[in-house]
Amino acid sequence: MAAELIIRGGTVVTAAGRRTADVAVSGGVITAVEARLPARADAREIDARGLLVLPGVIDVHTHTRIASDAEPDRFFQDSAAAAFGGTTTFLCFNNPGTGSPRTGSLADDARRWRAATDADSAVDYGLSPVITPAEPDAVAELPALIDAGLPTFKAFMVYDFGVADATLSALLAAAGAHGGMLNVHCEDRARLEANTARLLAAGSSAPRHHADSRPPAVEAAGTRHAIELATAAGAPLYIVHLSSAAALAELRRARAAGRPVFAETCPHYLALDSTRYELPAADAVRYVISPPLRSAEDRIALWAGLADGALGNIATDHVPDRLAVEKQNWRDPFDRISNGAPGIETLLTVVYSEGVAAGRLSLERMVDLLATTPSL
Repeated sequence: MAAELIIRGGTVVTAAGRRTADVAVSGGVITAVEARLPARADAREIDARGLLVLPGVIDVHTHTRIASDAEPDRFFQDSAAAAFGGTTTFLCFNNPGTGSPRTGSLADDARRWRAATDADSAVDYGLSPVITPAEPDAVAELPALIDAGLPTFKAFMVYDFGVADATLSALLAAAGAHGGMLNVHCEDRARLEANTARLLAAGSSAPRHHADSRPPAVEAAGTRHAIELATAAGAPLYIVHLSSAAALAELRRARAAGRPVFAETCPHYLALDSTRYELPAADAVRYVISPPLRSAEDRIALWAGLADGALGNIATDHVPDRLAVEKQNWRDPFDRISNGAPGIETLLTVVYSEGVAAGRLSLERMVDLLATTPSL
């Protein structure tokens, strides 16, 4: 078979195993993986002996911002960062704050998002539409969007663009009935808002108190409630950015009961912990993310969940916040600080260094988590 590129003699790793092989590529597509491919005079060759040859990483959770007149390269820059880090496909959420159009129609928003991003990426990418109260006909729109190739959507249980339980239940049911799946940001709104009000009233407003407002119990309660809603709707559920042992326990209970509940965690929860909030406020603001960083014990539990299959995916929740721009207001109360941190370029390196090199994951399991499972 014709090939434009042949990668010679590397250790090819898949979720099922590893072997020394040659890889042929034509038109950006792998066309053959064989023990020894014949030479071609018109093919470029790379000597990969002693190196790992891995499938491209798929990052299913990013909040990349679309280009604007003021910053015409910002979507492309994120995509280029992904490519440098070994991510060859990423999915975007068009939530408020990303610069994405909000017209009140999911279909119109998706068309406008494509118009704003077409030919603006260094790698493959796609959209998972975010559903907010501003889309009154979202439930009715889901079947057509799923048929058009947008099978996943996201809804939030918190923030001013979070959806009510009745809407969440209807979205879960509609997505599940038509072969799609809803991603849910799982936190308990009432507990979060009560914690935030209590802390601010006490004058505890510095960036480090962001974590105090969202302890593991807030995430666990939200996770449990989302699972209950999905179970009542008879629908699958995908839990984004699971960060704590308490939320993981809720996931394990659901999966042990045979419920179609799936979850990801993120590299920052696997490599960092809540001691970062002890830094001076100007540094602690870097870690104002939701859910916040957790304890070292939570980190250990997440690695165990990845190893034993309870957690099926690792995604970045990439938000391209900059200290001098989006997070420059670190002196403001924590509830006014932009939530999020970048990660699209470092997904593979963090999981390899903290997982494979540290003996927590096999190479095959890493490939399963970063490429095989998210491709399904």
